[in-house]
Amino acid sequence: MDLSRPVPPEPYSLLPSVPSFSLTSEDMTDGGHLDPAFSAGGSNTSPHLAWSGFPEQTQSFLVNMFDPDAPTPAGWWHWTVVDVPTDVTELQPGDGSSDLMLPGAAFHVRNDGGEFDYSGAAPPAGDRPHRYVFAVHALDVDTLDVDPEQSPTLVAFTAVFHTIARATLTATFQA
Repeated sequence: MDLSRPVPPEPYSLLPSVPSFSLTSEDMTDGGHLDPAFSAGGSNTSPHLAWSGFPEQTQSFLVNMFDPDAPTPAGWWHWTVVDVPTDVTELQPGDGSSDLMLPGAAFHVRNDGGEFDYSGAAPPAGDRPHRYVFAVHALDVDTLDVDPEQSPTLVAFTAVFHTIARATLTATFQA
C-alpha cells in the first residue's frame, strides 16, 4: 500500500458551515483509537453514541460513519441510519445491527459493502491509520424521503440541504 498518498481533508470541512452540538461515546473519544471490537475483524459491533445540545427546531437525525482515508476516490460509507426521531438521542452498542430496533421510521440504507447495517472499520492491512468519522446531523425535516436502496452518498447529498447542525466524533483504526 502506498502510504505516501495525500491525506484527504476532514470530510465535513468541505460542506457549508453549520452549528455544532455535542456527540459523545462510552466506547471512544474524539481523536482516540477505535477499539478492535468495532472493526470488521473484531465483533463488528456499532459503538455507543449519545448527542445533546442540538437546535430546538430539529425534526429528525441522520447518523453515519465514514472513512475518508479509504483507498478510493470517494472514501467509504460504513453506516447510515436515516429518519431517526428526535426522542432518540442515544444508540447503544450493537444498535447498528441489521435488525435495527429504533422507534419511529428509522432505517438503514445499504453501506458501501452492500449490507443494511453497521460495517466495522476495515482499513487494508499495512495501510496508515484510517479516520472513522461518526456524525449525527440535525435535520429540519422529519424524513429525508429516501429509501433503503439509495446510496449513502445520495443520502448525504440530500441531507446537506436539510442539515441545521452537525456533531462529529473521529476515531482512528489501523489493521
